[in-house]
Amino acid sequence: MQVSGFPTSSDIYLEVDGKKVAVVQSYTAKSTKTSRTVEAFGEDQPVATIPGQRNHVVELTRLYATDEAIRDGIDFHELEDFSLVICKPDRKVIYSGCQWSAIGETGTLGDMVVEKVTVVAAKRIETKG
Repeated sequence: MQVSGFPTSSDIYLEVDGKKVAVVQSYTAKSTKTSRTVEAFGEDQPVATIPGQRNHVVELTRLYATDEAIRDGIDFHELEDFSLVICKPDRKVIYSGCQWSAIGETGTLGDMVVEKVTVVAAKRIETKG
């Protein structure tokens, strides 16, 4: 059995129009679904559940802008409709149609590092390999 290693920050990145604009040190993802129950008159328990819309929220920690993005004048506050790509040893997870909902910064003036960004994604897909 070959071990292909652990993901590194280059394996977690933001992409805009197919171009890598930032690498991410770590993330925490939470997906929720607004499912609901169907009740029937005279029954003491629900007779079914109906799946609802999915909601994907990902908190990113320590984003570093790529050199190319810095040259292009990236502004994390202006990012819209981007993708978050997470490469794992056996699969790739892609959150697309992303918008940020919170940005937290600490650091020194001129740093192209953002401490925390909370992202809401429209879709989540996994690909093998």
